[in-house]
Amino acid sequence: MAAFTIYPAIDMRGGKCVRLLQGDYNKETVYGDSPLEMARLFAEQGAQWIHMVDLDGAKEGRRIHDRFVIEIVRQLKVNVQVGGGIRTEEDVAYYLDNGVARVILGSAAISNPSFVKKMLTIYGERIAIGIDAKNGYVATEGWLNTSNVKAEELGKELAGAGAQTFIFTDIATDGMLSGPNIEAVADMARATGRNVIASGGVRSLHDLRTLKPFVHEGVSGAIIGKALYTNQFTVAEALKVVQGE
Repeated sequence: MAAFTIYPAIDMRGGKCVRLLQGDYNKETVYGDSPLEMARLFAEQGAQWIHMVDLDGAKEGRRIHDRFVIEIVRQLKVNVQVGGGIRTEEDVAYYLDNGVARVILGSAAISNPSFVKKMLTIYGERIAIGIDAKNGYVATEGWLNTSNVKAEELGKELAGAGAQTFIFTDIATDGMLSGPNIEAVADMARATGRNVIASGGVRSLHDLRTLKPFVHEGVSGAIIGKALYTNQFTVAEALKVVQGE
């Protein structure tokens, strides 16, 4: 059976680990002062991957918290995927040359599609595409805007350009602990024929049990943030569920 990967999330703002409610910068909770220590905790519990987002970078359109990302790559034996503030080829190369496993391109898929396609051509599977959707349409720029592009159409187009991995967020569920939009995630996997990582809404081990069977359709993992920070369950417990209890 294909493996289902757990991605503990570290969202960085002001150098700290935070969570935003539905991407709202005014609804922030700080959960830790050190991204490295948070990542160490996740790695000690068995995480093979860490999902990192530079929230300040996403807002300002440039790398801001890259030093924390590189520190984790150098000090811990984990794969890191990072998004936020990655707008240029130099940004992509900087992260990949410094040992980051995957770079996530999000808003650029709408604002600068030729750049994204070029990065896919050069770096292939080391580029993940982040698609954030609101009512089926792509949301951009830290979710402040909704485009008129259908999420599945964008997914198909970029799969055709070489994208192997998509990170799909249904904004309505993010940070709400309301359960993931499993149908939308599975639809994206079917539409693209690629690996799709579910992001947003996972609140319980039950949600992981529900998602896991869709691994056969291309749902290859889940990013988990708030549920870990509010102690709904641990990374170790999540891994147990997806690896077969």
